Amino acid sequence: MKTPIIDFIEDYKSEKPLRLHTPGHKGFAFFGHEADDITEIPGADELFSPTGIIAQSEDNASGLFGAPTYYSTEGSSLCVRAMMYMICRRLGRPAVILAQRNAHRSFITAAALTGADVVWMAPHEDDTVLSVTVTAGDVEEQIKKVKPDAVYLTTPEYLGKITDVSPISEVCRRYGVYLLVDCAHGAYLHFLPKPADPVTLGADLCCTSAHKTLPALTGAAYLHAPGFSPDEARSAMAAFASTSPSYLILQSLDGLNAYLTGYRRRLLRFLHRVSGLKDALAAEGFTLYGDEPLKLTIITSASGITGADTAKFLRRRGIEAEYFDRDFITFMLTPEIGADGCRLLLAALRDLPRGEALPRTEDRFVLPERVMSIRDAFMAKKTTLPTKECIGRVAGDVCVSYPPAVSPVVCGERLDGKTVSYLIENGVGFCQVIT
Repeated sequence: MKTPIIDFIEDYKSEKPLRLHTPGHKGFAFFGHEADDITEIPGADELFSPTGIIAQSEDNASGLFGAPTYYSTEGSSLCVRAMMYMICRRLGRPAVILAQRNAHRSFITAAALTGADVVWMAPHEDDTVLSVTVTAGDVEEQIKKVKPDAVYLTTPEYLGKITDVSPISEVCRRYGVYLLVDCAHGAYLHFLPKPADPVTLGADLCCTSAHKTLPALTGAAYLHAPGFSPDEARSAMAAFASTSPSYLILQSLDGLNAYLTGYRRRLLRFLHRVSGLKDALAAEGFTLYGDEPLKLTIITSASGITGADTAKFLRRRGIEAEYFDRDFITFMLTPEIGADGCRLLLAALRDLPRGEALPRTEDRFVLPERVMSIRDAFMAKKTTLPTKECIGRVAGDVCVSYPPAVSPVVCGERLDGKTVSYLIENGVGFCQVIT
């Protein structure tokens, strides 16, 4: 597959011009990649009004993913804001969104900026802050009550559980409701032997972060918009994006197209390795969580050790995890670590000191009291206080740590003692609250 963005920049570099345009490094090496870092010079196209090399590259990506696909150099967070705006603009008013609670902070700020009214789906008995179950039956029941304009899902979730999008999309179609999916952690799902990406399963809008699970630079992401025109998608992206997109990231996305042409076979071989790794860990007595193929989450508390202590142990063995807390540790696996990476992780975990199970700290999640809308709280006057002093106060912003940028309380909700304890335990030392 051709790589028009990369080819253009290689040609430009070979000319060795005097660069009297941005960026300020002028192509001279300070960190090593400056020569590839250009701006919208003639021929370099424009990201949100493309007619040349970017348009050609996005067409290549669209063919690979089987849906109109647009590039983001600012992660899926930009795409989430664009998706929310696209729905509101098509309706001609702020939308009513029925949403899965474990949404990324970008969804909360998108609701604040667009004025969308968010109605959270009622949590299940075993739901926690990070892990929320949603079924087609749940969605249909809530649609009948709420009559939303759109349903918003997050799948795969951060710890690795996948929501079955197909029956939910059927419910949404039956009731004339848009389906939006944050699939930031599932860019590879389209390339499974049986494609499991949200667009294939019926979503109207979907974002995926190439940089999370594919070999792309941080910030590389896609907006997939099968039910919307290119003008709708690109103008919505432009409304929230920088006018200085990273051409390093654009080259990363462009080169990724060539990589993905042979990715299915490579992915299938690695999936067998991951399956073997998970089976071996289960045989060793580890308790695994989730069903996402390329994510490995271990409930460490079931083995008598915290996720944090597990991460420290592995760090001494040269292994860095994606996420850990008291109960869990999560690893993101891709074909790039190969068989050796899987063997190294298995060997290290076999040496992990374990003991009697610890009591789980993840209690059932209960929706906090809503005092005002997300937008009203986001725009209100607020002050920053130590989290321990925020019991009874109303959140004025998203109180969250990253990773995973999922909060137990959002703008307009009241913080109770349990929420404050959770935030402190997860490293949130200060919160913005309404004055």
